[in-house]
This record gives sequence, structure tokens and C-alpha cells, in this order.
Amino acid sequence: MANAQKDAAIADLTEKFRESTAAVLTEYRGLSVSQLSTLRESLREHATYSVVKNTLTARAASAAGVTAFDGQLEGPSAIAFVTGDPVEAAKGLRNFAKDNPNLVIKSAVLDGNPLTADEVKKLADLESRETLLAKLAGAMNAQLSQAVYLFSAPLSQTARVVDALRAKVETEGPAAPAAASEAPAEESTDVAEGGDDA
Repeated sequence: MANAQKDAAIADLTEKFRESTAAVLTEYRGLSVSQLSTLRESLREHATYSVVKNTLTARAASAAGVTAFDGQLEGPSAIAFVTGDPVEAAKGLRNFAKDNPNLVIKSAVLDGNPLTADEVKKLADLESRETLLAKLAGAMNAQLSQAVYLFSAPLSQTARVVDALRAKVETEGPAAPAAASEAPAEESTDVAEGGDDA
């Protein structure tokens, strides 16, 4: 490979490392071309699976600041560059590896953090981002419904009290204020006393 081609390949891999939310290093020794095609197809929605040259990948990873693959780029290597949901990509790799033991997950990098092969398998056991978001939305909706009920309960109780008072006034008529009924009686007493003085 000419130097210009090597430089272009390194630049392309470096860009893939930088644009990906995660990258999973695998060894594919013993897998057929059709098996690799099946794997690529299964990952298509969340990742691109590329067979890579170890020396060029080491240089690209170094240029991108990725240290997770240091000392592991040996043998036939391929990397799943994840641009979609990392959990779904990890599940796709794990499920394929169960049916095809020649696919070996070696390590990964997720948001700049290195992951071991066991951590990639644990990542695959998580629920997908969409499922977690749906559960979060459901929990938030339940909390909001409860808050609406708590805030509306005093208002509805107040409305029931006002309705009860209105119904009482309609049936019994308005009540006369006690102070107003006492005042005329006092005035009449004063007038009567004044009449005696004359």
C-alpha cells in the first residue's frame, strides 16, 4: 500500500473513531465472507463493521486519542464503529457471537472510556435506549398525573363546599346579619326614652 493510501486509510479510521459514540474491537478468525456479511447486515442500523489493518488502526486510534485497543490489535481484526444505540450494537455482536463462536469480542471504547469484553457483554444485557426512555416517560407521566390529582383535589373540595352553601341559601333563603337586626331595636328604645323626657 502506497504512503498516500495509508495516510488516507489512517485519516478515514481516525474520523470513524471521532464520529462514533462507541467502537468494539473483535477478532473474526474462521468466519466466512457470508457470515461477515450477515453480521454487517444485523448491525447496519446501529453500527458499521469494518475489517481493519492492525498497524493503520493503531495509528488512527492514537491520533483519535483512543487507548482502549493498545496491545490488542493482533490477528484478523474488525471494528464495529457504533453511531446508533451502543446497547443494540453490543446485543447484535453478542447474539452473533453466541451462534458463531469464531467472533471474539476483545474490548471496546464507549464515549472515550475503555471497556473490557465482559463489560461489553454487560452493556448488551441493558435495555435499549428507546425502552429506557419509554419507561422514564411512563414514570414521569404517572408522577405528573399524581401531582395534578393532588393539586386539583383541594379545588374540587372547595367547589363542593361552595355548591353546598349555594344550595342551602336557595332552600333556606339568605340569613339576616345578627348585628343589623340588633341595631334598630336599640334605636327604637332611644326614641321611646326620648319621648318620656318630653
